[in-house]
Amino acid sequence: MPPDASEQTHLIEVKVNEVHQLFNSMDPSPFHERDLDHDAEQFIVSWAQEHHRRAPVKIVVHLTRRPDGIEDPQALVSESFRHYFAYRAEMIWRELKQLMREGRTSLLIGLLFLATCNLLARLLATGHEHWQGVLREGLTIGGWVAMWKPLDICLYRWWPLLNLKRLYDKLSAAEVEVRLTAAG
Repeated sequence: MPPDASEQTHLIEVKVNEVHQLFNSMDPSPFHERDLDHDAEQFIVSWAQEHHRRAPVKIVVHLTRRPDGIEDPQALVSESFRHYFAYRAEMIWRELKQLMREGRTSLLIGLLFLATCNLLARLLATGHEHWQGVLREGLTIGGWVAMWKPLDICLYRWWPLLNLKRLYDKLSAAEVEVRLTAAG
């Protein structure tokens, strides 16, 4: 029986000339705490998204040149990737918590506004003038339009962030291997 797609380890292979190409050269942090280069991050993340969300991944970094001044590139790259992706997962988690706070606040405001609009619409229900009917309908529609943002947050905007956080968590736990390969 073939293994389940969610159990099979998938390889993400990155080929660079030097270890330094993986990291943001503008970042003044110590080497093991540096941000990944934007292109390297996007490459790794996009390949990880190609696989089942529960499937483990292994990142293999192919170097064409032996690193100068770096005693153990395996440990350095592995720790740097773990640190960076764990940091990104934490930032996404904070963004998700902020979004949910915003969703709760906008839901409360939207519900209060909807209740106010409905109350005003009911007060206008007694009149039969044309302008009162238009105003009544406008208040009802306006109240429901005010619910758009909270519903958008509560129904749609949170789960892509949660999926991205899970992806970064998976990448922070990924096995990382550094291989010296011949150029070409």
